Amino acid sequence: MRHSLVDLSRAGSDQSDRIRPPRANDVSPSALHALQCDVLEAVAAGHPLDRVMHLLCRRVEQLAPAVVCSVLAMDDQGHLYPLAAPSLPEDYADALAGTQVGAAIGSRGSAAVHHRCIDINADASWTLFEASPLSAGLRACWSSPIKRRDGQVIGTFAFYYRRCRPPTALERRIVEISLPLCALAIEHHRVWSRLELTNQRFDIALSNMSQGLCFFDGAQKLIVANRRYSEIYGLAPASIGPGTSLQEIVDLRIAAGSGPRMRAGAYLDWRDTVRDFDTPSDTVVELTNGRVIAIHHRPMPDFGWVATHEDVTERKRVEAQIVYMARYDALTGLPNRVLFNEKMEQALALTGRGQGCAVLCLDLDHFKAVNDTYGHSIGDALLKGVAERLAACVREVDTITRLGGDEFAVLLVGLDRPESAGELAQRIARSLSEPFELDSHSIVAGLSVGIAIAPQDGNTPDKLLKNADTALHRAKQDERGSYRFFEPEMDARLQARMALERDLRQAVRDEAFELAFQPVLNLAANAICSFEALLRWRHPTRGMISPAEFIPLAEETGLIVPIGAWVLRRACAEAKNWPSPVKVAVNLSVVQFKSRSLVETVRQALAASDLPATRLELEITESMLLKNSNDTLAMLHELRDLGASIAMDDFGTGYSSLSYLRSFPFDKIKIDQSFIRDLSKKDDSVAIIRAIVSLGRSLGMVTTAEGVETEDQLAQLRREGCTEIQGYLFSRPTSAENARRMFAAANNNLAAARAGTAAVAWSPALVSQATAPAGRRPRP
Repeated sequence: MRHSLVDLSRAGSDQSDRIRPPRANDVSPSALHALQCDVLEAVAAGHPLDRVMHLLCRRVEQLAPAVVCSVLAMDDQGHLYPLAAPSLPEDYADALAGTQVGAAIGSRGSAAVHHRCIDINADASWTLFEASPLSAGLRACWSSPIKRRDGQVIGTFAFYYRRCRPPTALERRIVEISLPLCALAIEHHRVWSRLELTNQRFDIALSNMSQGLCFFDGAQKLIVANRRYSEIYGLAPASIGPGTSLQEIVDLRIAAGSGPRMRAGAYLDWRDTVRDFDTPSDTVVELTNGRVIAIHHRPMPDFGWVATHEDVTERKRVEAQIVYMARYDALTGLPNRVLFNEKMEQALALTGRGQGCAVLCLDLDHFKAVNDTYGHSIGDALLKGVAERLAACVREVDTITRLGGDEFAVLLVGLDRPESAGELAQRIARSLSEPFELDSHSIVAGLSVGIAIAPQDGNTPDKLLKNADTALHRAKQDERGSYRFFEPEMDARLQARMALERDLRQAVRDEAFELAFQPVLNLAANAICSFEALLRWRHPTRGMISPAEFIPLAEETGLIVPIGAWVLRRACAEAKNWPSPVKVAVNLSVVQFKSRSLVETVRQALAASDLPATRLELEITESMLLKNSNDTLAMLHELRDLGASIAMDDFGTGYSSLSYLRSFPFDKIKIDQSFIRDLSKKDDSVAIIRAIVSLGRSLGMVTTAEGVETEDQLAQLRREGCTEIQGYLFSRPTSAENARRMFAAANNNLAAARAGTAAVAWSPALVSQATAPAGRRPRP
């Protein structure tokens, strides 16, 4: 390492006055080691930087009595300032403060700017400083740059001499030892200064946060909590210092009346559950004092967590009030038309799953006369009284609304038979027939009722409510105080239903059903991978009856259980005739799951047909999981254990499709045909198809598109990566015989391809060839 030696007197000194500098062997290695240890201990103990450098200079001067030692540090602007110069004149040390770094500014400045040491025998740059060194008997200065690991200069280390001479071997050794010590001490000081500044800023930020903040380690011990956290829960800051356990804090909160509304143990269990998640989560917790706290939880790698707690009580109150005002009637507190429409939409969505509903429109008789006679305050009181009596007549699951004026409506859900709606109308009429005692006035409120049953009287909220209102007007025209169904011929329909039930029971006894089979095409292989077995009933006098008409009746009466067992036996027996691995898909009803015999029925059907369970696919809908989901899931696992595959049918039409995919590992999801039908009309249908296909691919599930009818739909589904298709474009449901012909046609086509006369490919034309009546089939 090169250094700069500067003769401060610009002239030689009297050689007879030389003081013999100590040689390297005059100082033992242990003394140099002690120098290092003393400085390092001072740094580790956190002593101020100037004290550490003062210690270094003093120890150096003790080891080398012929030198005067000083240390300068460089600030962010590149100026030098003294850290320690215990033996230099005080005025000279003060003059060094703010020294610029540069080649023309003393040995110290030039040593720093050049990042190397320079030998200077006569240096005019010392003009500003020479008076003080010379007055102290100092004639030369040997400067060395103090550098960081990356080579950046952060200060200088200097020896002053009483005569001009080069440093001895010992002094060079001292410099070699001192430079890294200086660099370490300066860097340590700067790091801790920055850290202290950061901590100060952190403390200021914590103290001024509007949210409470707490930080726990993996042992559920508190690391830090701010003032706002203590305020939210009414705790003394000193009571929740670092190291306080979560259990202790919860106990303190309970004692302060700010504990969670749930049990303390349940709260701690919830915290454990949240801690195990590796993603942030948000939770709203109600406290026993009525406050509402929003907690944002962020897990840490060591199983600790940091969480912010915000008191959102007022916000929740305002939000709840706004929501209430937007969805409830201000006078009666009943749901308004907006909320009532939402409830009707939900109820109508379930009608296809066997859950009926009805809407009753009610109108008070002669209400205008009450207002005109007793005033609007009495009229309002009467409306409130009517609302209370209506609420006493219905179940909690039903919905009452005030449509406006003196008109009310009731949504009756879970309707098992239309007569129940009429019985409710009678019950309401009896309740309102009792006089209302209002401000010393006894008022009787008669009413008329119109009833509409879903889905036959309307499959949309507007239509259902309109038809109920039409029936209401008819009731008022016929006889006030009465009720009417929307269709006068309701009795005739009920009679027809009873006749159909008798015939259906006879058909079960006679096994007078048929199976149709609709092929499912694997798009990648361009081959039939399965057939869906579809139930058909050919009535002896009415001909073919739509499944949409008799299957709901079979489910309602329980006849679907023996019918479903027959379908399983026949489908498995027919599939045994097909080439492996073509599967047969059978739809299951929620009623079959309730019977508890479903698993055994499937096992018997497989055993009787000798069909491998892997070739049986069982299709369910979300309605089966809506009721008794735990029992249903258990049975699904049993069926899966048999080897059968499980498919979710009509995916995307229910309320909880995604949650069900998490609760059970389905093998296939069948995309409802409503999305396929709108592929070319609505961009959102394409987006939904793309999302479902992507979801299925991510979960390892096959995706089947139902209701494919056009080439454009097929092309779009291919582009989106759908696994399978099913629909009229490929084949309508056909007989078992025609299904077998499809395989024969495929074999013929395969033979032709091997002969080089045709390509092996499934197509609608090939299906037509296979299913055409004998004598009219086109040539292959």
